[in-house]
Formats: sequence, C-alpha cells, structure tokens
Amino acid sequence: MPLTRAQKEEQVKFLNERFANDEIVIVTQNEGLTVSEVTELRAKLREQGASFKVPKNTLAKRALEGTQYEQISDMFTGPVGIATGEDPVAAAKAAQEFCKGHKKFVIVGGAMGNVKLDPAAVEQLSKLPSLDELRAKLVGLIQAPATKVATVVQAPVTKVARVFAAYGEKGE
Repeated sequence: MPLTRAQKEEQVKFLNERFANDEIVIVTQNEGLTVSEVTELRAKLREQGASFKVPKNTLAKRALEGTQYEQISDMFTGPVGIATGEDPVAAAKAAQEFCKGHKKFVIVGGAMGNVKLDPAAVEQLSKLPSLDELRAKLVGLIQAPATKVATVVQAPVTKVARVFAAYGEKGE
C-alpha cells in the first residue's frame, strides 16, 4: 500500500531528527534478510542505544538535505537500511557483529559527523572501546591513585600507633 503524503512527510521529519541528533549513521545493504533477522538486528542495536530503520531511498535522501550527513546520499541505492546512534563505537560494533553472522547483511559505509566512512573505517571503528568501556577505564584510573594515596597516608599512622604502643608497653 503506497504511503500518503502526510506519512511521507512524517518519515522525512523523523529521519531528519535522527540525522540531526545522532553521532553516527551506518548505511547497510540488507537484501534477503528475514523479518526475524531484522528484528534480531534491531534488538542488538537497541541494547547499544542505537536504532535501525529501512527507509525509502528518496525519503532518506530528502531527510539528509541540510544535515551534516548530506555527503552520504549517494549510498542510498537498492534495499538500504540505516543504523544510527549516539555512541558511534557501540553502533558500529553491533552492526559489525551482526554482519559477521549474516552474509546477506553488508555494511556499505556511513558517516560520523562530517567524516564519510567506508566499510573498512566502520570495521576499524567497531574495534575501538565503546564510550561505556572508556568511562569505566577512566574511573578505574582515577580511583587507583586515590586508593594508593589512602594506603600511603594510612601506613605511617599505623606505624606511629605501633611505636606509641611499644613505648607504652615499655613504660609499664
């Protein structure tokens, strides 16, 4: 059933908002995927705070106009899907992971801000630690010196207490 003009305008508006707010757009060819496979992909991306949409190419190109992702409009040919997300590494990891298990799902490229990405760049991006992993490492690095400082500060106090205890025992 063809889309009405209002539905098309709503889709363009939705896609335009995604392109304006998300940090990465990954364009994929997904010809031959079953509904259950696409549902599985959407679930994996959703876990990472990303989403997957299969738009009409003309509507996607219209939504790209005036956004930072306008340079990828040439990638929208054939059956195309787009994965978008706020955490570029997490979205790329989820898409790349799904790509390994499904031969019919191919990453065409994408963009991260004003930088156009080819499939190899998306793969390299997927190998980086995610934003949550970086945060955990940063917290660990910040806490490690504090723990060491606390240990060093407490050590002399215990030694001083032992010395006083020793003198106390001698004086008795």
